[in-house]
Amino acid sequence: MTIFFGTLLSFTRMKLAPIQKVQVEIDTKKKILGAVMDISSLNPEEILETYENKMISKVLDINGNELSQDDGSKYVAEEINISKNYKIKKDERLYPVFMYSNDGSSIDFYIFPMFGNGLWDWISGFIALDKDLNKIVGVAFDHKAETPGLGARISSDEIQDRYKGKKIFNELGDLVSIKMLKKENNEILTLHEVDGMSGATITANGLNDMLKNYLDCYLPFIKKNQN
Repeated sequence: MTIFFGTLLSFTRMKLAPIQKVQVEIDTKKKILGAVMDISSLNPEEILETYENKMISKVLDINGNELSQDDGSKYVAEEINISKNYKIKKDERLYPVFMYSNDGSSIDFYIFPMFGNGLWDWISGFIALDKDLNKIVGVAFDHKAETPGLGARISSDEIQDRYKGKKIFNELGDLVSIKMLKKENNEILTLHEVDGMSGATITANGLNDMLKNYLDCYLPFIKKNQN
């Protein structure tokens, strides 16, 4: 019985692996596209087709240079595991960057993946910048175990829309990132601040740290492409 069911489970896993791989691919590309466009009306096939037609990707080192594998082939940015990379020293990580081009002739948006820690477990996100690599055009945040109604709100449109139009550089050209404040409904917000989430200060701090840490890592690439 043990051998029979063990064999059956192995066979089932082998059969399901390709299906699971496709689902992971769709989910990843859905999140990337979701940072720059409304994909609510697109089915999985349309998501994959849109991604193929609109997106360009690279894998960078900490200095903003494109990396190649030992055999000379390029890394596949969509296959880089950001959570595993997060555990590696910053200067040894692989940094994917995704570029959206509406007509194929120029880059309209740059999308950067990131990873960090929330209150209970990991949080992650994609942040999309305009062609000048300063203004945020969209974000797509995710989490594993933040508290429903509190920290879990980072994945809601309500919270993510607060980041649109904000800027990561100040007037002096210094990277300041975007800071989520401690409370909501603040009367005055700068171009580098968003309203907080009541009862979710630790999640907000984790989000702030994640944005700043990864934007720092992508800074060499950003500066090169701004110039």
